[in-house]
Amino acid sequence: MQSTSIIRRWIRGSLLITVLVLVLAEGLFLYYSYNDLYGGVERAVENRFSTVVGRLQATGTAGDTATTAESRANVLRRVVEQFDEKDKFEFMLLDAQGVILATSSGTMNRDLTNGTDYGRALTSANGIGSAIFTTPQGERVMAVTMLVPYAAGSIAALRMVTSLTLIDGQWWRTVAICVGLGVLVLAFTVWSGLFFVRSIVRPLGEVEATATKIAKGDMKVRLPDTRYDDEIGRLCKTINQMAEDLAETERLKNEFISSVSHELRTPLTSIRGWVETISNIDDPTNENYRRGLSIIGTETDRLYTMVEELLDFSRLQNGIKMNCEVLDFVAEATDAALFVEARIRQEGMQLVYSEPPEPYPVWADPARLRQVFVNLFDNAIKYSEPGGTIFLTLSRTPVTVSASIRDQGRGIAPDDLEKVKQKFFKAKNSVRGSGIGLAVVDEIVGTLGGKFDIASTLGQGTTVTVTLPVYHPGQEHLHDKI
Repeated sequence: MQSTSIIRRWIRGSLLITVLVLVLAEGLFLYYSYNDLYGGVERAVENRFSTVVGRLQATGTAGDTATTAESRANVLRRVVEQFDEKDKFEFMLLDAQGVILATSSGTMNRDLTNGTDYGRALTSANGIGSAIFTTPQGERVMAVTMLVPYAAGSIAALRMVTSLTLIDGQWWRTVAICVGLGVLVLAFTVWSGLFFVRSIVRPLGEVEATATKIAKGDMKVRLPDTRYDDEIGRLCKTINQMAEDLAETERLKNEFISSVSHELRTPLTSIRGWVETISNIDDPTNENYRRGLSIIGTETDRLYTMVEELLDFSRLQNGIKMNCEVLDFVAEATDAALFVEARIRQEGMQLVYSEPPEPYPVWADPARLRQVFVNLFDNAIKYSEPGGTIFLTLSRTPVTVSASIRDQGRGIAPDDLEKVKQKFFKAKNSVRGSGIGLAVVDEIVGTLGGKFDIASTLGQGTTVTVTLPVYHPGQEHLHDKI
């Protein structure tokens, strides 16, 4: 249906216009060719008439005496008798009633008599009339009559008749050549147009078939991306890239489901085991009792964090809604640092930061901004070794504020660095987690009009930087969005 539609649009559009232009061009060409051929015959006769009229003008004296008129009549008769183009024209003299008085052939051929040209000469402003007619023998002839401008006795008009056999033959050859060329041009146009349209339709059919397979879940099918080097080739490459991205997303999603299932199973197994253990202990002061409650609390917090990440992922699909207000960026970052400082020390590490004296105003959602900092600190803790240091650095420019969190942990491999912000992605040396934390951070920061950057050296540590625009009154509407 698609190819039929494109071909029909080409026929109704481009081809129809081409046919109309071709017909118009051929029509104009034939029109001017006809006028040139048959008009040329008429002009040739008129030129000969001009020569005869010149001789009449030189005959006799001024005035219109009977002697002068008769002299002109004699001149015309001699011209007819001595006419040397008898093989081309029949020269005639007519009286006032259009009756033939004399002919160059000496015969009064009534077959060449036609009063149309004489009648037209009588009504014409220049005294010349012409007509094309067919003789009883089937021969087409042209007759041109001119009224004699001077009195010449009984002679009232000059008339020449010529056969159009050769002219008609030339005319029909011109018509045949013109029509033949038109047919060839039209045939070539149709052939080249169909070839061009099909060169588009065929690959589009392949694109359609491949896209249908991809839509049905076949992520292995690909289009040949080296056959075309034009827009279709770029479309093929784009669809192939889309298929690869979908396949990668599907792979990451499956890994995510597997990872989350494992992450959920581990704390649930631990909680279940310790619940069974402490259910058999009657003494609340028992060390195992207290240890079990501590582990249950820790694993419950871990489950809660994972569930929150899953909820954030669900919100991320529909856009995160912000409830923004004017905040002190310094206070939000340092509060998050104080919140995780106890955990950092518990892991055998230390936190180093300095609090700038002046506030850094930003327009942000307090809960979401705190989530960003806590998430980044959590990653720094997870990927750092005991004895390491986590640094928080706050800075400001006239238009932006930034918070950098640097750890001395294992770092991120270069080939994983560009992918860590993607949903579901987990680097090769990653530890527990769902793989969507940094994707959520990037989405929140981007929604707030900021920028989230990651720099890392494998084996030396990672630095993450959150940059937001400085708040100016009246700019609330710029970032209060989904």
